[in-house]
Amino acid sequence: MAVDRARAERAIREFLIAVGEDPDRPGLTETPNRVARAAEEVLGGYDDDPAHHLRKQFQESESDDMVIVRDIPFSSLCEHHILPFTGRAHVAYIPHGGRITGLSKIARCVTGFARRLQLQERLTSQIADALMEELDPQGVLVVLEAEHMCMTMRGVKSAGALTVTSAVRGAFRKDIKTREEALRLLGL
Repeated sequence: MAVDRARAERAIREFLIAVGEDPDRPGLTETPNRVARAAEEVLGGYDDDPAHHLRKQFQESESDDMVIVRDIPFSSLCEHHILPFTGRAHVAYIPHGGRITGLSKIARCVTGFARRLQLQERLTSQIADALMEELDPQGVLVVLEAEHMCMTMRGVKSAGALTVTSAVRGAFRKDIKTREEALRLLGL
C-alpha cells in the first residue's frame, strides 16, 4: 500500500488549517510534503511481508539451544492517536530440527511489522506468529517494552511509563522452567 503523496499533502494542508495554522506561512509551506514523505518511510511496512526475512535460514544439525536477540530498537505509530511509540523488542526461540535464521532477520521482522499503524499488543503477536510460522521452532517468546507518546504528551501525561507486552508460544508456554530461563536471560 503505497502512500498517495498528493492526497496526503492535501490532507496535511487541511489539518494545518483545521488547527488554526496558516499552511502558507514561512516554516509551514513545505510541511505537507515533508509529512507525506515521512509517512512513506514510517508506514513502509505495508509494502513489506516482514515474515519473508525469516525465510533466510540455515541448517545447524545440533542446534536446539535457545537463541535470544534482545534490545532490538523499534518505532511505530499508535493507530488510536497516530502518535509514536518507541521501545525495545526481545525475542527468544528454540530451533527445531536445526533450523535457524540470521539474527539480523529477526530485527528486520520486528521493524517490518512496526512500520505500520499498530497496537503494541498486536505487534507483539505478529512477531511471535511470524517466527512460529516461518521457523517452526519448538517455542517462541517475544517481549516488547515501549513508551507511548499518547500517554506522555496528552491525557495522563505519564512521561517514562513503559508498556510491556509478551507473546508466548510452544515450549515457552508449556514449560515454566524454559520460560523462566528465557526471562532471566532477557533480564526481565
